Amino acid sequence: MTKTLIKMTMGLGIMALAAQNVQAQTRNCAPRADVLERLAGTFGETRKGIGLARRGAVMEVLASDQTGSWTITVTLPDGMTCLVATGQSYETLIETQPPAGEDA
Repeated sequence: MTKTLIKMTMGLGIMALAAQNVQAQTRNCAPRADVLERLAGTFGETRKGIGLARRGAVMEVLASDQTGSWTITVTLPDGMTCLVATGQSYETLIETQPPAGEDA
């Protein structure tokens, strides 16, 4: 299970780094406030996680506990937020890490 979580985390990081190359002119980008308002109003999604990427970009995971929908966004330093990925069946996991040297 731990290996799977590590692989998933690495995958999200790679997606966030790749998203930095997205041009804000694409149809999947808009001002951050507009994106957050739409995700909250349409899908009931709220921020569940956040991280910093290269060149000042911010990656966020938004999800709805009611519907299970989720969205990964990257906000560029100019304030434009781009959708990176969306999906269904989001679950919040609360797990403890095994002691160093042990693999679950």
